[in-house]
Amino acid sequence: MFKSKQEGSLVYKCTVRLLDDSDVVECEFQAFHKGIYLLDYLCGELNIKEKDYFGLRYVDGSKQRHWLDLAKSLIKQSKDLDPILFSLRVKFYPADPFRLTGISRIMLYKQLKRDLRHGRLYCSFGEAAALGALIVQEELGDYNEKFHIGDYVSSLELALRQTENLEKKIMELHKKREAGQDSFLAIHDFLGIARTLETYGIEPHPVKDHRGSQLYVGINNSGISTFIAGKRSQHFRWNEVHKINFEGKMFIAHLSYTDASREPKKHTIGFKCPSGAACRYLWRCAIEQMLFFTLPNSENAAVVSGGGFFSWGTKFRYTGRTEREILTENINALREQKINGSSSSKRKASSVPATPSSPQGELSQIRYSSLPRSTMSEPLGSCNVQMNRNHIYGAHPQDQSTCIIDSNGCIQMPILEPVCEESRLRSSNHDSANYFSKPLTGFPYRELTEHSSAESGSGYDQSRKHKENMKQYTGYASRLCYPQANSNSSAGMTVPKNVDHSSNMHTNSINGVKTFRKFHLLHAFIPSVIFVAFAMAGTAVFIMESESDLFDQIRNSPEMICLRFQYYQPLKDFVLQKFGRKD
Repeated sequence: MFKSKQEGSLVYKCTVRLLDDSDVVECEFQAFHKGIYLLDYLCGELNIKEKDYFGLRYVDGSKQRHWLDLAKSLIKQSKDLDPILFSLRVKFYPADPFRLTGISRIMLYKQLKRDLRHGRLYCSFGEAAALGALIVQEELGDYNEKFHIGDYVSSLELALRQTENLEKKIMELHKKREAGQDSFLAIHDFLGIARTLETYGIEPHPVKDHRGSQLYVGINNSGISTFIAGKRSQHFRWNEVHKINFEGKMFIAHLSYTDASREPKKHTIGFKCPSGAACRYLWRCAIEQMLFFTLPNSENAAVVSGGGFFSWGTKFRYTGRTEREILTENINALREQKINGSSSSKRKASSVPATPSSPQGELSQIRYSSLPRSTMSEPLGSCNVQMNRNHIYGAHPQDQSTCIIDSNGCIQMPILEPVCEESRLRSSNHDSANYFSKPLTGFPYRELTEHSSAESGSGYDQSRKHKENMKQYTGYASRLCYPQANSNSSAGMTVPKNVDHSSNMHTNSINGVKTFRKFHLLHAFIPSVIFVAFAMAGTAVFIMESESDLFDQIRNSPEMICLRFQYYQPLKDFVLQKFGRKD
């Protein structure tokens, strides 16, 4: 908790691999730095503007992948890494890759090349050949008979399963391409083909379904998909996903959709992951992808909790900008550039070739149909001037707040006076006390409160006047404040002269309000027994269902074995069979 100055000033070193494994960047950070510091530093060094699409990945000691949390400490996340090694990767693949500009688009192209090389960008033979020919065109340039001799493609690592037939097809397509093409045009064509593939932006997570069949779950900008043998078998869009959770090794998604008959239906799907850490990683990837592509802004991101009773609970809050925020800022920048652009910027824009990423025509015609519409923002309301209302919640007409319109037609709001809640309640109680005191005594409530013990003993005249005034009060106050001992007591009973009336009224009113409940043993015993029974049953179920090594000795005890096979397992089978028939 408390660190010395030497520990706070220590400098840690880490290595970051870029998309080309041969490119390595050495970085330094301190104990107080968070993950966002390292990402900002790398994006600044590489001149990446759209840094929110990228992330840093690392692998822990158990060979489990993780994305670096930008809001948490760097040293806490990398304390088990030796050496500290991160990898810069594209984390969020945009639906339209041409939204990225400059270095960001080139980095996306390198990431897709890497996905094709490692088998994540799964495609057919013809699509792999077309993508491979574009990579050759970008790296080697136009086909030249003098330099491109023999199997010149075999020296390049293009695909995961790079066979001779695939290399021949790539060379054939490379020869057919027109000469004189720029490398940026090859990158443009590559991105155009890759964005149409079902595995675009997919990181395959190995899971098993309820039948035990092996399949893969992939998550991208469109939703959650399942793949069998490289082909998509199921796809759930983000607008159909209601909630995402996990329970131990089980990844769970709650769906709400409309069938062909336009009736709303709800469905729950679950997939078993190889380990609990892999399940938490899959859950976090799904939450981040869903929030990035669906939230209107990051301010609306709430803390998302996952995990159940038999798993380690996890809380996550999204940090950074969402895609909608990035696009809104880009559109506003283009609009300002169009309005306030100089002649030099216009000449520079005319020299740039038209691409699908550059807007054509009016900016008002730009649409991003793939984004969900936000319902979080509302138009600003106007102030209604009300001059005819005399009372607002019991206020006096002179005290009510109104809007003032000046000579320029602008609406000015009056200065509001803050009111403390305690003072408001005190004033309301004071007014209510005045209200009840007037009909009872015939003189103001202030006169009663001003008579202290010192003032009452100052002279005979004051005490006599006070007694005469109190004679009018005792007739009704005795019936109100003093409880009758029996039914024979008269209604007009007198009060002793030496008794302080204000103190008696206060104590008797308190005694009249207080009520005492009798203590019953059953009221405390029965809930305690029920609570202990549920706690013991829950603990027994947790120990028997948990796979932790900490409870091996307890599970192997004779009492627990007898309890499991004689009572717990038959009851569990009965419950599963009962609910299984209903489902």
